[in-house]
Amino acid sequence: MFTFTKTFIDGLIVVDPHFAGDNRGFFCKTFDVDTFKRNGILSDFVQDDNSFSTYGVLRGLHYQIKHPQAKLVRVVQGKVFDVVVDLRKGSKTYGKWFGVELSEENRKMLYIPRGFAHGFLTLSDTVYFAYKADDIYYPDDQGGICFDDPDVNVEWPQIKGNYILSEKDKANPKLRDIKIEFDLWKYW
Repeated sequence: MFTFTKTFIDGLIVVDPHFAGDNRGFFCKTFDVDTFKRNGILSDFVQDDNSFSTYGVLRGLHYQIKHPQAKLVRVVQGKVFDVVVDLRKGSKTYGKWFGVELSEENRKMLYIPRGFAHGFLTLSDTVYFAYKADDIYYPDDQGGICFDDPDVNVEWPQIKGNYILSEKDKANPKLRDIKIEFDLWKYW
């Protein structure tokens, strides 16, 4: 059983799985294709990915250029602030961002349609992050937006110390400088 909550950005859905627990632990279903499709998540997931990060790591904001991916993301262990930016041409929320805390405690998941940039900031000592994607990841097809783009103005949580970014993410351009806008109707 799940609760599906639509956000102010069309197609972006927060998913709360229900769980059963007792003194032995818990059981939680994280995906059910029929239930998801009945609730507007029509993606056919073809790849599962996982990442591990330490405190203060900021990954993103990433997107695939020729092979955009819809994703269902969740935290297995730890806590992150997860962010997406709408890159769909013609969307009333183009360039707007949405953020949500995902953690092992709240068990929330975020469904991200094709046409979004995605990233997260690790808020716990470590985080184990899981993705379902509806297309294969092509390493040479990745683009990005700088995490601190003043036009997007993501309100990242303050942490002790500085954010830890890859060299590639430090060089990401601003949204106004990228040449990509995903066709709203083609990918959603």
